[in-house]
Amino acid sequence: MNERSRIEAYLRRLYGYALNLAGNHHLAEDLVHECGLKALTAKNTPEDEPAYRAWLFRILKKAFLDRIRREKTASSSAIDTDFVAGMEYWQGNERFITVLTVKLEMAKLPRRHREIIALIDIVGFSYAEVARHLDVPVGTVMSRISRARRALLDAIGPSNVHELPVKRKKEMR
Repeated sequence: MNERSRIEAYLRRLYGYALNLAGNHHLAEDLVHECGLKALTAKNTPEDEPAYRAWLFRILKKAFLDRIRREKTASSSAIDTDFVAGMEYWQGNERFITVLTVKLEMAKLPRRHREIIALIDIVGFSYAEVARHLDVPVGTVMSRISRARRALLDAIGPSNVHELPVKRKKEMR
């Protein structure tokens, strides 16, 4: 089997993954094209099929992250938050469960933790911008984000899959 046929067998899945990452059909097509081009021009490719498949998906993800970095560098403003919110790094139920778990645990955090995580990790402000916004020193922002991230990680625990409580018939009425 030649390299082109080998890649073609994965194009549909690569496109689905790219679409989940980018949230945009045109960008997904560009990412798949870039991935295919890099794979076809690579000097060494994995022989083992599972390793080859994983290699292709790593190329695609790296292309996506490189594009984000280039766009972020090219523009002085942060990446569109709607675009970031639409990015998906995992497919299917795993992603859904992860997002749901993080949202639920974020909602339980104290307001000061939610605020600092939102400003830095969701909106994308720099530590200096957050320090100016909150009127505190940059060191304070650094310690607050560290504590907030730790609290969120502790709340999520080692696994993001938790058993949901079963409602009793009386509670359902």
